[in-house]
Amino acid sequence: MLTAHTMRPWTTCPSPTGCGRSWAGLGARVPGLPSILLLDHVGARSGKGRTTPLVYMPDGDDLLVVASKGGHPQDPAWMHNLRAHPDTEIQVGGKRLKVHARETTPDERRRLWPKAAAYNPHWGRYRKRTSREIPLVLLEPREEN
Repeated sequence: MLTAHTMRPWTTCPSPTGCGRSWAGLGARVPGLPSILLLDHVGARSGKGRTTPLVYMPDGDDLLVVASKGGHPQDPAWMHNLRAHPDTEIQVGGKRLKVHARETTPDERRRLWPKAAAYNPHWGRYRKRTSREIPLVLLEPREEN
């Protein structure tokens, strides 16, 4: 199972090949493992482009990502970056999509947390580890796809 610890070598890189690894195959559904997407984001302060692999859960036409950071006290850097630059791109399998990232509303949050914790039990455990409210982020496809 992918966790914050096992994903550490794959965390944010300047580009899909920037860490000396091939990202081919990430973003595909592998039986027994959670689905992974590649999130492109721009540094809120640096303005530099980054790519981060994230577990996602489908929610209708949208994709849900959870800014859990393994239950750490602070949000992950990619969350800060999405707050500053919410229009971005993702790669799921071999397909690139333009998306708008937004944090869930309180009603969406109440609906999605139980589903997210059932989909990826690590998320539920991370939620119990921290006192912060872990952001749930919907990646909504933009019309120009």
